[in-house]
Amino acid sequence: MAAAQEQFSDHSDGTEGTGGGDGDALPPVFRLAVDALRAARLRPELEVEPSPPPRRLAPYAYALEATAVQDGQDLADGRLVLLHDPAGHEAWHGTFRLVTLVRAELEPEMAADPLLPEVCWSWLTGALQARGLSYAEASGTVTRAGSHYFGGLAERRPATQIEIRASWTPQEGRNGAPDTAAHLTAWGDLLCQVAGLPPSGPGPAEGTAGVVSLPQRRGPHHP
Repeated sequence: MAAAQEQFSDHSDGTEGTGGGDGDALPPVFRLAVDALRAARLRPELEVEPSPPPRRLAPYAYALEATAVQDGQDLADGRLVLLHDPAGHEAWHGTFRLVTLVRAELEPEMAADPLLPEVCWSWLTGALQARGLSYAEASGTVTRAGSHYFGGLAERRPATQIEIRASWTPQEGRNGAPDTAAHLTAWGDLLCQVAGLPPSGPGPAEGTAGVVSLPQRRGPHHP
């Protein structure tokens, strides 16, 4: 397993992807949270790189993108954004917020499962719980979208994509910063679960309370 910063693209300098102006002026607690993200140890199937953060959701933001890859195939991809408002945010009930988008193409037998949305949401909450993380104000959506192809694309088989959009408030530690490394690791567990990869170490697995499993599958993700 490699540290997250070793999986970032070479142009990343540790402050890229942060909002709020000059990196030297960043709140120390936010810098701690970002540094912890960069030091997180993730599964080798995950390829991670920083990405431009949203500019209007909070005074400070850091974003990264990840892809679950196996045998040269992209199985799932996602984006995780860390938001920070030193003044606090009434809807967050805290000064930090994590926002995510995860998506993957599903095999037909999984796509037809009527409990799929509930199952996918349990993967998120189960990943956080399996890492022993405390969080609040979790909310989100699970969307299942099907595509059928016609004309010149008629030879392609129908495809179904699952998309998880969610946000939650991580518990802040004694130093004022949440354990963002653990939250990133849990998020990586979710991404691998959606990709159909088997569990590796602590994380949502068969028998974990509150987590439902669907058949394991592997298949390339087609944007």
